[in-house]
Amino acid sequence: MPESPEQSSLDSYNPKEFDTPIYSVDIAIFTLHEGQLKVLIVERNEYPYKDYWALPGGFVDLKKDSNINATARRKLVSKTGVDAPLLEQVSTIGNAHRDPRHWSITTLYMALIPYAPTAEFIEAVNEARWFPIEEIEQLQLAFDHSELLQLARERLKNKTAYTVLPIHVLKRPFSLSQLQKAFELLMDTELEKKSFRRRLLNADVLKEVGEGIPDGGKGRPAALYEPADGSENHLFVRVFGD
Repeated sequence: MPESPEQSSLDSYNPKEFDTPIYSVDIAIFTLHEGQLKVLIVERNEYPYKDYWALPGGFVDLKKDSNINATARRKLVSKTGVDAPLLEQVSTIGNAHRDPRHWSITTLYMALIPYAPTAEFIEAVNEARWFPIEEIEQLQLAFDHSELLQLARERLKNKTAYTVLPIHVLKRPFSLSQLQKAFELLMDTELEKKSFRRRLLNADVLKEVGEGIPDGGKGRPAALYEPADGSENHLFVRVFGD
């Protein structure tokens, strides 16, 4: 049977015939530590921007990665040694100026993980460090990573306002006080205690698993919680802070 015109066209197609952009992923990895919102950044050990701080990330591997989500998860594991409970796309940015090597596209992701010391990270870079979000604003990051971080930070604020996103940065079990502090740090605002607790408990997104030492070590034991099944999909009708 003769080959169809479409198949003949596909067989003769040469992807190298056209100039193509370089494609990477970059990941803003957030955690809470010492009462602060922190972001993982790495010091680059190669040009361009050698010795500059940057968001973790890397190029798409056409042989290893079935899609860009697979690229992001592979790079996340290589940079941190863990598979984050939450990893999601924020935006895709591409232009001729963001990378001096070539016309470049990156897909930005954000990830949330419980705090772990950078000594546990396994990627070979000059240094990996958790920086408080306020301190990073004083740094000159490589490429357009300062703008990428701002995009991820805004997504983090907005999504925290109507979901239980902060459960992904807390070690379990946690108290309601710890969860409220996580909400406030991720949203960069203060929340009224009684209203916050009422909304969380009425939503059935938590399950009580015991008691622990109260914050400050004094007073009655604090109830400890873990996320209830399916809580990661819960959307609040009204945003927190209203």
